[in-house]
Amino acid sequence: MVVGEIAEERDVVIIGGGPGGYHAAIRAAQMGKQVTIIEKTSLGGICLAKGCIPSKMFAAAAKKLDDLKRYDRFGINVEDFRFDLKRLHTHVNETITRLGAGVEGLIQANNIELIKGSAYFLSEDRIGVENDHSFTVYRFNSAVIATGSSHEMIEEADNKQIFTSESIYSIEEVPEHLVICGSDYLALETAFTFQQFGSKVSLILDNAGKEFDFDSSVNKEIKRLLKKRKIQLIAGKMIQSIQSEDFLTIHLTEENGAKTKALEATHFVLSARQIPNTASLGINRLKMNMGEEGHIVIDRACRTSIKNIYAVGDVTEGQALAVKAIKQGKTAAEEIAGIPSEADFTFLPTVVHMNPPLSFAGLTEEAARNEFNNVQTAIFPMGGNGFAEITGEREGFIKVIMDGDSELIVGIHIVGQGAVEMASASTLALEMVARAEDLSFLHYPHPSLNEGLLEAVEALTGRAVHLAPKKQEMEKVGSRIQHQ
Repeated sequence: MVVGEIAEERDVVIIGGGPGGYHAAIRAAQMGKQVTIIEKTSLGGICLAKGCIPSKMFAAAAKKLDDLKRYDRFGINVEDFRFDLKRLHTHVNETITRLGAGVEGLIQANNIELIKGSAYFLSEDRIGVENDHSFTVYRFNSAVIATGSSHEMIEEADNKQIFTSESIYSIEEVPEHLVICGSDYLALETAFTFQQFGSKVSLILDNAGKEFDFDSSVNKEIKRLLKKRKIQLIAGKMIQSIQSEDFLTIHLTEENGAKTKALEATHFVLSARQIPNTASLGINRLKMNMGEEGHIVIDRACRTSIKNIYAVGDVTEGQALAVKAIKQGKTAAEEIAGIPSEADFTFLPTVVHMNPPLSFAGLTEEAARNEFNNVQTAIFPMGGNGFAEITGEREGFIKVIMDGDSELIVGIHIVGQGAVEMASASTLALEMVARAEDLSFLHYPHPSLNEGLLEAVEALTGRAVHLAPKKQEMEKVGSRIQHQ
């Protein structure tokens, strides 16, 4: 393709209209910049169309279905109900359409130009945009790369029985037996969701060890919940091969290579690795600093090695999370507008929309003991919380980790209803360098799940009101013995 000399002038060009991209665009527009978004599909990105929104809507549906089992204790008769997967898909699609229209409306309201097409760099200040048979060159002052990531292709991906952690939410039938391979939050969300839909579920851990990558207390609780839900957990084994006929036969091996009994399933999900969408951007022309796995290397202001080009979201190193992309998008926009800003992910919250949900921020107990000499922990069970008793959702706990010398809170882990909403309080406390006395000083609504955080903090000094003295002492002694 021959590129002419004429280029249209633009101020700020953002490649990609997902969470990182459109947040960057709106923030830059708020700062008085003239902004152009280049998006080849639709605004909202994979998060809206295939990732965050569909998966969390499925999780919400599973939670509501599970809630029906407890309605009778509130005097509500719901004996005659059924789950309609087709109707759920309709609701998901309608919601995606509404949310997408909302993003488009915000783009228009902020006078942001939207150009459809695929973009790639021609030089450090020029990009080409191809749309069908048209090709246009734009010269920019600043650019933000927000092209996201894609799941690594898996063998037999076209098989209607084999899915990724995204494509499973397009399934048209409830699996009879769903086998999931993964140890991340996506694998857990999928396992709990489809078990509550009525599927038999088996979960094969895909990490080198035999644990999830959470705090040890959280791992123990996850295993208990999986067992209670009758979700089979398979650890220490690897998938050797998958045979597909009328049903799937999944052959497993031990870590030493010895074969084990095969699993038979109707459907299979793999939490495939996410690959940054950088290959088609022409970055090789720019000599931009790149990581070993194709991620773009950036500084805390989200600037690449080329001073007028920024990168945000899944194309950068670190976890592929929308919350990260959103923060980075705003940071890049503010830097472009001349306002010093940075994205610090020391206390990046992680949430898992299983049932009950999970959230954490800060250090695990194991990591804290590697960093501090005097680590103190306390656990308050949600069963001791009055509001959890009211709602009948008593599973889980709140765990607080403290450096005993400075009394700084260094980690908060929550399993139970309200965990996602309370994650904000966890990150705020950590960011504000809170000590135990700071969290004890606050007023907590009563009755509320938030009181569980207060009780967990007070349990650090044996003062939790709704936890028996002996129980508080046992928690402390157990923690000391475990790590001696």
